Amino acid sequence: MRLRKIQNTPVAVTELGFGASVIGNLYRVTPADDATAAVDAAWDAGIRYFDTAPHYGLGLSELRLGAALRHRPRDEYVVSSKVGRLLVPNEEPHGVDTEGFVVRDDLRRQWDFSRDGVLRSIEDTLERTGLDRLDIVYLHDPDDHWRQAAEEAMPTLAELRDQGVIGAIGAGMNQSAMLARFLRETAADIVMLAGRYTLLDQSALDDVLPAAQEHGKSVVAVGVFNSGLLSRDRPAEGMKYDYQDAPPELVARALAIAEVCATHGTTLPAAAMAFPHTHPSIINVTLGMRTPEQVGRNVELHDQHIPDGLWDDLRAQGLIRSDVPAERGRGRE
Repeated sequence: MRLRKIQNTPVAVTELGFGASVIGNLYRVTPADDATAAVDAAWDAGIRYFDTAPHYGLGLSELRLGAALRHRPRDEYVVSSKVGRLLVPNEEPHGVDTEGFVVRDDLRRQWDFSRDGVLRSIEDTLERTGLDRLDIVYLHDPDDHWRQAAEEAMPTLAELRDQGVIGAIGAGMNQSAMLARFLRETAADIVMLAGRYTLLDQSALDDVLPAAQEHGKSVVAVGVFNSGLLSRDRPAEGMKYDYQDAPPELVARALAIAEVCATHGTTLPAAAMAFPHTHPSIINVTLGMRTPEQVGRNVELHDQHIPDGLWDDLRAQGLIRSDVPAERGRGRE
């Protein structure tokens, strides 16, 4: 699978990444054997970028991902994790985590973007994964913590990067405006952009993507299916958009896009995966993968040829913004 370099760093990631949130029992239990098999299937398919975080399953995702990768040649893959949520003992457990993961709540998350919090979080992640280093570290959802994240956490990460301890640093969020600030105002090399440059939402064209181009930095796209509405060939009522029931007008728009996709011999989910690569600053699309079957489907979708004429038709019909660039990422370098 093709590698794309994070600009101005030694780190290169495959164009398709393995999102390990789901193997931390996101929404439902994933058996340990399935989690290992999914990582193995991703490896066999050529995926070499794996993303996790302490938040995912209160450390379970990091434990499982580290165990599955530990016997692999360390220089052949890239792992990213995140800081900002320390895991600390839960003094008042109720039995099950309340933030979407089906795990015991013996631990709880504690916001901390201080220097000491960042260093402790990285140390804890290395212990859970059993890895000798992290290749990329992101600040995780610092929406309500801009000052400490920008003035304390990011300089701490920059120091570790400059010492060669980390290869690249950045931030991951569900909004694009603050990510643009991280690219413009801090030492971030890369940002993880969730759901803001998709077939249904191109708002990142107003802030984070111009910032990445202007400052020679890179973007990883996640949430490309907008919580599910773009994940099927034929969207239907009751599907989710940004974690809520999709409004009828968005379902209708997704259906219209699906019909244009069909005329070009492709499908809505394949186009949704390819779309972020229309922008030259986006170097990777990362998806959650729970089983080998999901890995196989995602790799198949990723490998589909998407004709450039699809984007032209979607622009012409007003189904995507007119300023979406012609495809310049995948297959054009």
